[in-house]
Amino acid sequence: MAEIEVEEKQLMAKIAKIIDDIRTSFATHNRKLKELRAVRSKCPSAAQFFSAFSKTLIPLFGAQRRTALAERVVRFVSAFAVNNNDGFLEDFFKFLLVGAVAANKTARFRACQIISEIIMRLPDDTEVSDEVLDEVIECMKVRVGDKVPVIRTFAIRSLSRFVNDSDNSDILYLFLELLPLEQNAEVRKAIVLSLPPSNATSKAIVSCSLDVSESVRKAAYLVLANKFPLQSLSIKLRALILQRGLADRSEAVSKECLKLLKDHWLAKSCNGNPVELLKYLDVETYELVGESVMQVLLRAGLVKVSDGESIREYISSAGDETEVMLGDSSHDNQRIKLMEPEVALYWRSLCRHLQVEAQAKGSEAAATLGTEAAVYAAEASDKHDLLERILPVTVSDYVDLVKIHIDAGPNYRFASRQLLLLGEMLDFSDSTIRKVASAFVQDLLHRPLEYEVVDDGNKFVIGDGINLGGDKDWANAVSRLARKVHAAAGEFEEVIFEVVKELAQPCRERIADFMQWMHCLAVTGLLLENAKSFHLVQGKATEFAELLKSLLLPGAKHVHLDVQRVAVRCLGLFGILENKPSEELVKQLRLSFAKAPPTISIMACKALFDLGMWHGLPEVDKAIGQDLSFQPQADKMTFTPINLSETDEDLNIELLDLLYSGLETSDWGKSLEGDETESIQAVLGEGFAKILLLSEKYPSIPAALHHLILAKLINLYFSNESKDLQRLKQCLSIFFEHYASLSANHKKCLSEAFVPVMHSMWPGIYGNAGGSSIVVSNKRKRAVQASKFMLQMMQAPLYAKGKEVEGENGRRETSETLDSKEPSLQCGEEGLAIRIATEVLSFHMKKTPAERSYVSALCRILVLLHFRLLEQGAIKLMRKLLSRVFESVSAEKDLVKELKQMAERLKGLERHPDEELSQDEANNIFGKYIPFQKRYFRSLGIDFNLDASAPAAVPQTPAPCSTRPTRSRRRVKREQTSSDEEDSHTSIQSMVPNIPGATSTRSQRASKTAAMTKMTAKTDRIRIEEDDEEESSESEVTSDDDSDQFSE
Repeated sequence: MAEIEVEEKQLMAKIAKIIDDIRTSFATHNRKLKELRAVRSKCPSAAQFFSAFSKTLIPLFGAQRRTALAERVVRFVSAFAVNNNDGFLEDFFKFLLVGAVAANKTARFRACQIISEIIMRLPDDTEVSDEVLDEVIECMKVRVGDKVPVIRTFAIRSLSRFVNDSDNSDILYLFLELLPLEQNAEVRKAIVLSLPPSNATSKAIVSCSLDVSESVRKAAYLVLANKFPLQSLSIKLRALILQRGLADRSEAVSKECLKLLKDHWLAKSCNGNPVELLKYLDVETYELVGESVMQVLLRAGLVKVSDGESIREYISSAGDETEVMLGDSSHDNQRIKLMEPEVALYWRSLCRHLQVEAQAKGSEAAATLGTEAAVYAAEASDKHDLLERILPVTVSDYVDLVKIHIDAGPNYRFASRQLLLLGEMLDFSDSTIRKVASAFVQDLLHRPLEYEVVDDGNKFVIGDGINLGGDKDWANAVSRLARKVHAAAGEFEEVIFEVVKELAQPCRERIADFMQWMHCLAVTGLLLENAKSFHLVQGKATEFAELLKSLLLPGAKHVHLDVQRVAVRCLGLFGILENKPSEELVKQLRLSFAKAPPTISIMACKALFDLGMWHGLPEVDKAIGQDLSFQPQADKMTFTPINLSETDEDLNIELLDLLYSGLETSDWGKSLEGDETESIQAVLGEGFAKILLLSEKYPSIPAALHHLILAKLINLYFSNESKDLQRLKQCLSIFFEHYASLSANHKKCLSEAFVPVMHSMWPGIYGNAGGSSIVVSNKRKRAVQASKFMLQMMQAPLYAKGKEVEGENGRRETSETLDSKEPSLQCGEEGLAIRIATEVLSFHMKKTPAERSYVSALCRILVLLHFRLLEQGAIKLMRKLLSRVFESVSAEKDLVKELKQMAERLKGLERHPDEELSQDEANNIFGKYIPFQKRYFRSLGIDFNLDASAPAAVPQTPAPCSTRPTRSRRRVKREQTSSDEEDSHTSIQSMVPNIPGATSTRSQRASKTAAMTKMTAKTDRIRIEEDDEEESSESEVTSDDDSDQFSE
């Protein structure tokens, strides 16, 4: 036995020496592998060698740090195990499985690391018993859920070798299940790298392109490049990959996406042809993605124009089955070939790039001298020459090319728009050329809207029915071409206005059908939307006023709803161009908002918000004859309630009250047909969010109304009715994310809105409806969620303010500086804490079940608020309030404990605990109400009476419960307590001493006090149980889930 031990020690020494030698460098590994195999071959017993080998590796399982020395040992051991498949590998796997399930995390880590290294190195033809391999796979599945991230990473790496096996399909499902739940970035990266190519995994990998970790996003694009051919992905996923990757904020991720685009998709799948790549992206649907791809390829120099390749080849005599013969006799021998959408986008992007590059090089040549200037000038000339070679020879050719594509029908609508945008690269300085182009622009403006005739013979407009051509992008292309052709100051407005007068003539004579009305109003909207200045208004004031009276106002009263909608939009644009909004315009917009169907009310609402933010709310109110000089806006404390169903156009209502009443109205109807994201609530929410966000720019809006608006927006955001209004939810989520951090005054507004929000959301109080137990529980959960949301906003830090400073080079630079001035009491968490405490104390000791749950929810927010050391007055006041808050929630022991901890924190913050808070100081913090001014003076503006002479005390902790059993006779008596005894309980509870520093006489009654407290608590529990039973019958109980929500 001794000889065997000696031999084993000698063998361990040889193995240890080899392992020590390989720790210095990877270069010695091959030579040392041969030496270790020689040692194993000389060993008389395989079991003896394995025993010595495993014992030598035991110190490695205790090494916690991932040093380079340890990593070399792991790789050497793994390589040795892979090359010895005569039973040694299976024994070694069994040895490692013991370490993989060890209690020590370091041992588990090393075991999983070595297993993953062995599996990744294992050749495909290596024979390993199925039983051992199954044990390894099952063990790694368990380790995927390990609490240590690095262990999970190596377990996933081990399983990635088997993820494609049909016998282990559950591994793939495990990966897909873990990916969205994993918190560690490195583990998510390992999962992404381990996923095989398939339809199920492609969506999961593309979703990781939005991961918060840069390494995970980069890994996602790496996997997409190496495992997913371009043809295997759907068009939507292709566009999504490029849209996110090319615009990623990380340069490393964008470079990885660019590598995917260039080296794999363009080079391998499209043979370097950009047009072929654009065909895979469906540029008609994903135009912005196609533009981004072209810009990236052009900047990278991957787009080469061969000789003879230009737009001119589409205006040639070459025959093709897609050619169309021009009808003009002057072009009898000319044939035009129609462009595909990808080709049109390609040429438009290329020409725009060449024009920008030529202008940039020309500017650089003008800014430099000598040889450098000559080089820049030559480059600019080359770019310009290439652009001239690509574009049509004459403007007439260009016009003919665009006309043929327009006449070809809707299939070539996209190509027609791209060619219209191409007109910005042409030169229209010559009068003859400009005349041809001007005639073409006139033809575009006079072209009627497209429509379809339905079964009943009625016409149905194709497009949005608002913009020229039924498409905003088409109208934008036409206006850009028209402005290029008519570039002189005021010429664009003059030309469009003449077209409007011509189209408006049948409308004035009342002989136009609704299609003509819509066409005329669409051109009018194009004019009003693109007018650069007040030149049109000032130069043609009379004609402009006539346009309002003869076209826009009658259109807003037209019998056809589509005509009303586009006319109301034009009224809003018209009002912005006016120096002051006219009376007829404002009255019509207010009437359309209050009385019209939802589709028209939305347009009127947008127009009213635009007018109010552009001209100012007082100016809009003055336009309808309201004299607000006798009504000081700063003293306005609340909104005037309005019933929109009873309003008329002559009602003297302020615009702000009218718009706010829209938030109060719940019968607006459903969203716009075909656009479920847009509704009147969404427009109102977005408008009021803009007003609050830029409140400093609108001093005419009383500051006392800000918190009412904010409270309404928070209610709207958490309302169950608005869950399907995605546009509203998205807008408000972004608004709330930044609102509180932009200004300390915004935090003050949020503090004032907290209690009103809880008032309106909590069921069963202040007249709020209750409902079944499930309904009440859901309402309470939403209210608690809203309270936590407001707390999070309140505790968000303020943004650093940008300040302009003069840099070293003399330029004005913006530097971010933190405001050193601390927010006031009204803007801090102290003010919110005092508001919540006074709200809790506003309820009587005997509360309904709804009131008890409401107070409990408020207190759970109260204990999460923090006080600053400089607010000594607020600290002293809060301690006094807490002494009374304890009594309101004395039945909830866990909440009382948290309140006591808060009281102790406040006690530790007091600098002068011996100084008492005077009554005047307390009133000054609460705020004094001045009746004749109808406003609060200073501070929080809370109407609350507090006896400042009452001491601030924390209730004594009851004495330990007696071990003496309670007699059954007394228990029965408590269970049958009458309502009169419940009333007496209140007086008993108020007698519990809560004065600190009690005298010796009082201390003699401590045991009696503890007994009374114990009896009171038990009676409370019995009474609460009885009330809960009553509440269950009244459908106002709180579910267990709701209670859990409060305790979170």
